[in-house]
Amino acid sequence: MKKLSIVACFAALLLNAGCKSGDHAEHEDTKFVVTSPIQRDTLVYQNYVCQIHSVQHIELRALEKGYLQDIFVDEGKFIKKGQLMFRILPSIYKAEAQSAQAEKDYTEIEYKMTKKLADSNIVSSSELALSKAKLDKAKAVLELAQAHLGFTEVRAPFDGYMGRFSVRLGSLLDEGDLLTTLSDNSKIWVYFNVPEAEYLTFKQTNPGGILPKVKLQMANNTIFDKEGVIETIEADFNNETGNIAFRATFENPKGVLRHGETGNILMPIDLKNAIIIPQKATFEILDKKYVYVVDKNNVVHSREITVGAELPHLYVVTKGLSKSDKILLEGIRKVKNNEKIQFTFKSTDKALSELNSLFAE
Repeated sequence: MKKLSIVACFAALLLNAGCKSGDHAEHEDTKFVVTSPIQRDTLVYQNYVCQIHSVQHIELRALEKGYLQDIFVDEGKFIKKGQLMFRILPSIYKAEAQSAQAEKDYTEIEYKMTKKLADSNIVSSSELALSKAKLDKAKAVLELAQAHLGFTEVRAPFDGYMGRFSVRLGSLLDEGDLLTTLSDNSKIWVYFNVPEAEYLTFKQTNPGGILPKVKLQMANNTIFDKEGVIETIEADFNNETGNIAFRATFENPKGVLRHGETGNILMPIDLKNAIIIPQKATFEILDKKYVYVVDKNNVVHSREITVGAELPHLYVVTKGLSKSDKILLEGIRKVKNNEKIQFTFKSTDKALSELNSLFAE
């Protein structure tokens, strides 16, 4: 029995030694690569959700009562300024215009006869003035009747695209009823909201009042082929959201953008002496980002960092690192906090070059 216990202990020692040897071999096979942050001036783009509006987008409404007699256009079609779009049944207004025309003709004849009599001193000048007033009134009534008749035809006030019809042929319209909308998409106004802190940074980095050009990322994540210019900033902040509205203008010659679309504005921001690291050197714990920093004794320590901006495969770090730090680049998942490691050092420029080559393939 004693002999059996000795054999078991010996086997356990061999097994333990084998495990330690395996762990050591695994640690030796682990490839740790260390790099340092790079510090340089860089350009990043701040992303803002935006709303896209036509430079002119109006509602077309009926100016007179009546039945909708004709529709000369179709939804979504491009129409020219002055083109006839709708006609409201004009019978009543035609009759009113004809009556006003007849009254005007009658008073005009009456005025001419009175003037001849006044020139011959047969009637007084006051009677002539009264006749002239009656003529002026008749002309005004005629102009009003013609205006009402003209309101039965709805014409395009500018070049643009038709919206959806709110009425159909034969509809009984009241004054002010919505017919459709019209959008001029040759230029587009893009509105986006900027938080107060970012607005102050924007004003401090643009002291001369020169507003930067911006890019538009459309809903399909592609970049619109024209750059926009920030033309105006609203006067007041929204007290409920703490934001202020910016407006950028984009030329839209191909008509790609339409009123009511959404997207993202990409505003360029120049960063001086920014600390930049590869994204692959970071890991997350509870929505916070960390890196492993290697000290002078080759011991790794986790350190929380603050990311100020994101570039393709890179992070701009605003807090937590300096350019003299050494951070773990490869082997992050194989190391533990406060563990001593052996590593090879790779310059940041080389690491960035390899990243660009990898994602370019």
